[in-house]
Amino acid sequence: MAMARSLLGKPDPMDVLSNSWYHLRLSVRHPQRVPTWDAIILTAASPEQAELYEWQLRRAKRMERIAHSTITMAVPDPHGARIGSGAATLSAIQALADHIAQHDEPQGSLYNDKDPYDSSIYNKLVKMRILLLHAGGDSKRVPWANPMGKVFLPLPYLADEDPDGPVPLLFDHILAVSSCVVQAFKDKGGLFIMTGDVLPCFDSSSMVFPDDGACVVTVPITLDIARNHGVIVLSSTNTSVSNSDKKLHLVENILQKPGLKELINNGAVRSDGRALLDTGIFAIRGQAWQDLIKLSSSSSILISELLSQKEELSLYEDLAGAWVSAKHGWLRTRPFGMDLVNALGGQKLFTYCAYDLLFLHFGTSSEILDHLGEGNIGRVGRRHLSSIPASTFCDLATSSVILSSEIASGVSIGDESLVYDSTLSSGVQIGSRCVVVGVHVDQDIKSRSNSNSPLLVLPDRHCIWEVPLMDNAYGVILCCGLEDNPKSSFHKGGTFCGKQWEKLLSELGIQESDLWNQSQKQQRYLWNAKLFPVVTQVEGLKLAMWLMGFYSDKKASILHLWKNSHRVSLEEMHRSIDYQRLCAESSNHRAKLAAGIARASISYGLLGRNLSRLCAEILEGENCGTDICKNFLVVCPSPQKGNLLNLPQSRAYQAQVDLCRACGQDESANVIEENVWAAVAAETAAAIKQGFEDQISNSWNNRASQICNGNEHHILPSQPLQSKCARVELPVRVDFVGGWSDTPPWSLERIGCVLNMAIHLEGTLPVGAEIVLKAGTGILFRDDAGNQLHIEDPRSFTPPYCEKDQFRLVKAALNVTGLVSQWDQTMLSMRLEISTWAKVPRGSGLGTSSILAAAVVKGLLHVMGGDESKENVARLVLVLEQLMGTGGGWQDQIGGLYPGIKCTTSLPGQPLRLNVETLSLNSQLLLELEQRMLVVFTGQVRLAHQVLQKVVVRYLQRDACLITSIKQLSKLSRIGRESLMTGNLDDLGRIMLEAWRLHQELDPYCSNEFVDRLFAYVNPFCCGYKLVGAGGGGFALLLAKNREAANDLRALLEASIFPVKIYNWSVCLEQFSDHS
Repeated sequence: MAMARSLLGKPDPMDVLSNSWYHLRLSVRHPQRVPTWDAIILTAASPEQAELYEWQLRRAKRMERIAHSTITMAVPDPHGARIGSGAATLSAIQALADHIAQHDEPQGSLYNDKDPYDSSIYNKLVKMRILLLHAGGDSKRVPWANPMGKVFLPLPYLADEDPDGPVPLLFDHILAVSSCVVQAFKDKGGLFIMTGDVLPCFDSSSMVFPDDGACVVTVPITLDIARNHGVIVLSSTNTSVSNSDKKLHLVENILQKPGLKELINNGAVRSDGRALLDTGIFAIRGQAWQDLIKLSSSSSILISELLSQKEELSLYEDLAGAWVSAKHGWLRTRPFGMDLVNALGGQKLFTYCAYDLLFLHFGTSSEILDHLGEGNIGRVGRRHLSSIPASTFCDLATSSVILSSEIASGVSIGDESLVYDSTLSSGVQIGSRCVVVGVHVDQDIKSRSNSNSPLLVLPDRHCIWEVPLMDNAYGVILCCGLEDNPKSSFHKGGTFCGKQWEKLLSELGIQESDLWNQSQKQQRYLWNAKLFPVVTQVEGLKLAMWLMGFYSDKKASILHLWKNSHRVSLEEMHRSIDYQRLCAESSNHRAKLAAGIARASISYGLLGRNLSRLCAEILEGENCGTDICKNFLVVCPSPQKGNLLNLPQSRAYQAQVDLCRACGQDESANVIEENVWAAVAAETAAAIKQGFEDQISNSWNNRASQICNGNEHHILPSQPLQSKCARVELPVRVDFVGGWSDTPPWSLERIGCVLNMAIHLEGTLPVGAEIVLKAGTGILFRDDAGNQLHIEDPRSFTPPYCEKDQFRLVKAALNVTGLVSQWDQTMLSMRLEISTWAKVPRGSGLGTSSILAAAVVKGLLHVMGGDESKENVARLVLVLEQLMGTGGGWQDQIGGLYPGIKCTTSLPGQPLRLNVETLSLNSQLLLELEQRMLVVFTGQVRLAHQVLQKVVVRYLQRDACLITSIKQLSKLSRIGRESLMTGNLDDLGRIMLEAWRLHQELDPYCSNEFVDRLFAYVNPFCCGYKLVGAGGGGFALLLAKNREAANDLRALLEASIFPVKIYNWSVCLEQFSDHS
């Protein structure tokens, strides 16, 4: 599979999906910035299936797959009768209109079946961006997916990115791919239609649509495939070119399963010998969308007549044909054909060719297992949200996929098998390439079986699944062969459990009349064969194994049981599923599994799992989920109890916060949250200096004393003080990549690596402090805004500091240097005057706060005769940031204290070790960098701690996606170092782009609409760009493709509508401090 993709020259589908999921997460977390669908509608085969789909849609919202602002609906075909995809499309639009009407007017709809929509409803529909998934049907070729609906079958691609979240479904991946389409609608409404049984992997963000008209997505295919599908024929004369470099071609004709001669005669064969496949993906905008809305207002009448005539209306032939003049003649022979032409025929159908599109088909059970097989190893989650014993107690093939299941000791599962939503007790044997769904063979059932034989042995290449039925205490256990085609006729090669019907009936002693009604002229095939008995679960398992070829020694008794049981066919089962019970049983099963995983993490581990995610799954169940979380809260490791061992206190407190919120105890959670930040600060201080006490207090005063006490032994002098002055001027820093890996508690527990650079702005060192020590008393503070403050006794400087206090940074500096605690002994008859300045805009993202703190700390240590080495100052500033409550890591002060471009690595431990490597780069490369990179102030003020707190909380929650992202940022720093050492600035630009993408993954609020528009504007000129620091605003780095592009971009920005300022800058290579 991987080799085939490589030969086709198309992107890896897993990479496409990964990028799509990134976009989906952004749109769900920040829909105001990254637009999402206004409505998502699924069509369903019956009202009962629609109820299941509604349950899945609500769950998708709770699990952050769909934004809370999005309207979600499941619309069934009326009375469960088939009306066709075209009529289902019209019915879905009308159902959405009715939903809007009821929301606006609780008394009911504002229109009737004979009148068009009320103008307010019509105007809202016109502006809405709607995703419609056709997901009805009965999935005959994948019968085990019938109960859940094929669109919701498990597809654990990229599941390891969120190991404590729900199992990814086909529906989730479709949502991810479609999320990138919304931006193509821009500020206009429209309808985007996809099918729910295939996964189109392509970069949908590059799509373009006509302003007025319909558009079908196509992909070139070979002629042998074209003859079994719909084919689009392009107009030979008219081509509509969009505003971008993507072309939309006018459609001349639509062919359905054409032969070779028909393809040639209609001009469907391209110059490369291929044809354009109709993917079934449609976008409808502008006047075409308005026409479709008007037509849908009378869809009830149309559907009633379709039902009475037992006809169907196809989206792909009838509705699409109305937009293609060559199809109008054919439409005149179709039901309501002229009505469609009159209503829709004024607009045209265009095609957008997605050359890189790859379809993942899920048409058969074998195809599904192929997609989960060895070709995608490493990208498929093979053990997800499951309870599995140690490998010495069971035999589970490494290629098997086990999802949301409980596996007991003594179970065997073969190669490439799928086990989903099931419970397998000891002795169960599952062969290779098997499918097990919803089967619960637990120990209680085994104890009731009164048999030493295994309750379930599934031969190779077989499927088994269990379904609850309406009005029946028992469910039904069903089985079939992996390659069985339920649509194949009894007399034309049809099989059951891999055997020809005649052979199977002979072996089992079954007559045709046992399976099919002889009095009716009924086509005989697996779909309507009354094979499956409705009996107890133990009996059902025995009978299923008998049907698959076991229990030959008990043939007579088994056959008697089978013949005397009420039996159903696959077709009857599909109409009799108890969806409410199915949902409840599935929720309770998954809640039980999540509770087991959480309990193990709390009882045995280091709270390494994401309890917030697991509790969300626990609360989905109906069995006292809140009580389970309360019990976890009682046994959770607690700093107060002193039972943490190797567990960081900050993680323990965060676990308590998550459990409290799951229990609905928000007030308690808010109180404990203060302890989280106190613990992070104390752990940071402990990593900076030796001899720090193990236990911390919950109070801020004790927090300050614990952080600061002991510092005086390392930095304060033993000799009497004399008058002295220090002036410290420092550059600012810009970071290329690696930020967040320097931030506690990450840097206290894991390796961090940052690539950054010290720079002059406008030819100056913009950040500085002057410290004067002279005879007198007290302390005088001054800043560059004209503020000043005189205090006689600094021992009142205790956290928490007020955010509005202009001098809290200087007060914190006095604390961390030990001056406050030793004031009486050290500062008798001495006066301090501290002046600070920062000639950069507020909220710049240039590390100004930490660098200013470094200037103050370094100046204080100089006048006091302490250790003013860069290493000591950097560590003390790290503590200072925690003490101020702003968080922050070590990269800012490293960036300002050390000259040039640095690749700095931190190694966790006590003390925290920093390895600062200043890169030896030739002057020519530095000059090229200065000429190609623009340092631009966006004018968007941001405060790093607002972003930082969200990221730190997610890390403390053990959010797997965040942890993966920060690891990648750290890795990219080392790659960026190599790029600079080899003089490759283009590679550095690509690294900056990936770093910016990862920053948005960490927190979508690190950017905003203005910044997005700015980056879109500069993109053609740049090989890389990003905001510096934590993001949210401030300065941006724009690395142009070459010197000429940099000059052009500078001129354009200076003349553009963007209110930005471009700063002159240069790499700062000299040492910075100037003492006098």
